[in-house]
Amino acid sequence: MAKPVFRFAPSPTGRLHRGHAFSALTARRAADSAGGRFRLRIEDIDRTRCRPEFEAGILEDLTWLGVGWDGPVLRQSDRSAAYEAALSRLSEAGLTYQCFRTRRELAEAMTRAPHGDEAVFLGERLPDAEVQRRLDAGEAFAWRLDVREASRRAGPLTFLEAGAGPFSETGLSKVSPEAAGDIVLARKDIGVAYHLAVVVDDAHQEVTHVVRGCDLFAATGVQRLLQALLGLPEPVYRHHRLLVGPDGKRYAKRDRAETLQALREQGVSPDQLIAELDLDGDR
Repeated sequence: MAKPVFRFAPSPTGRLHRGHAFSALTARRAADSAGGRFRLRIEDIDRTRCRPEFEAGILEDLTWLGVGWDGPVLRQSDRSAAYEAALSRLSEAGLTYQCFRTRRELAEAMTRAPHGDEAVFLGERLPDAEVQRRLDAGEAFAWRLDVREASRRAGPLTFLEAGAGPFSETGLSKVSPEAAGDIVLARKDIGVAYHLAVVVDDAHQEVTHVVRGCDLFAATGVQRLLQALLGLPEPVYRHHRLLVGPDGKRYAKRDRAETLQALREQGVSPDQLIAELDLDGDR
């Protein structure tokens, strides 16, 4: 019987903070308890924000925490061919389209739309002749998934939640990918988008259990849909609570949360940090 496989998949867009430490330690301990393996993946597809020095910092911080990993580190920047193959499969099945709306145009359209007008959020599918005209003019576009058609073909989907979602969802959960709209699968500036890359990589690394924060619970529906469309295995999901600081806000890079590097420089030991994180409280 194959051993279960868990993973930790940070993005090198900054140094790790307490929230990252909690997630990495939770996943590592789950792998150890199950007698499984623990993979490390560096999600560096966003070339505009990822930095080599942040990747080096991630490895340094995990080593300091005592979080080891099994096998080589997987870097998404080395996996473009696999993502392009997956995107091609979806396109050949007629499940994608080229959307030329910019983020600003989408935001403006949503503010003008009547309440509940989902067509705006779903992007804009143009006639073939207009698509070709815009391509010839060199306009930028994003590949979007036709979620309604994809959901129709995939049929009803579920996933097993071994933890709890933001509203205490647990057990066998139904999937409603349409709520996310026609998600972006790839864009010129960042290449492949998160949802497609993560399901392709989880399958490649033979991940059987995904442990992550409950802020990603809503993403599970779209990811299950992509797994079904691409014939990829379905992991068990375990979403955990999010750590918050004294101000009640969750730790986040964008808010310049105190980093593990800073804690280390203050003389905080790994054992002190682990005790503060109260990992047993999330079981």
